[in-house]
Amino acid sequence: MTAFARKQSHCGPAVLIWEIRSVNHRYLESGLRLPEALRTLESSVRDTLRKRLARGKVDCQLRIETEDQQDNSLKINAEMVTRLNNASGEILHLVGGGNPLSVMEILKWPGVLQESAALPDDLDAQAMALFNETLDDLIEARKREGQELFGFISKRVAAVREIVGQVRELMPEILSRQQQALKERLDALKVELEPTRLEQEIVIFAQKCDIDEELDRLESHLNEVERVLGLREPAGRRLDFLMQELNREA
Repeated sequence: MTAFARKQSHCGPAVLIWEIRSVNHRYLESGLRLPEALRTLESSVRDTLRKRLARGKVDCQLRIETEDQQDNSLKINAEMVTRLNNASGEILHLVGGGNPLSVMEILKWPGVLQESAALPDDLDAQAMALFNETLDDLIEARKREGQELFGFISKRVAAVREIVGQVRELMPEILSRQQQALKERLDALKVELEPTRLEQEIVIFAQKCDIDEELDRLESHLNEVERVLGLREPAGRRLDFLMQELNREA
């Protein structure tokens, strides 16, 4: 199901913003974009998605924005810079030369630059709570689309079932007309057949034109579609198969 959900919440000096998008997909496939400060949430987010969603291509993005970003300066993670510099020195010693890390290379390293505003200790817990709320909204949006599709498919099933009934009523007349047309063609060709042989040919022709078996299978597939629509579980793959079978019989 295609759906979108967005939620935000104040968390100390920051604002957490979750955005989740979902499109149709045969299996569950998730993509995550998390800020560096909350990279550790990846496993929990993926586990939650697996527990609550069965299929779909789901993209999740979490952003952290300060309430007044213009007034918040950046600070250097001195410990990280020291560790990077020491590691660079050890590598140069091991390989016997080379260029040390430049200032710009160090600044580009994840976690070296940090916003001066202190984030709360329970930031990860608040982020997961907000994620579940956002996922609730996404699931509700998917349910609404599912209800719309349910109504659409149900109407089509009813229309096809009505057509099948009309065809059944018309079949005796159609067969009679085709048999009469066969006799007229034989007469036009001046083909003389014994009455018994003519009856046999008409019976064979009628059997070739008989579509009762196809109509029975069509109705059987329609019944199965209605049954699957009533299930409280993912039914997309089964419905895909049934649509193919309906096309085959039609």
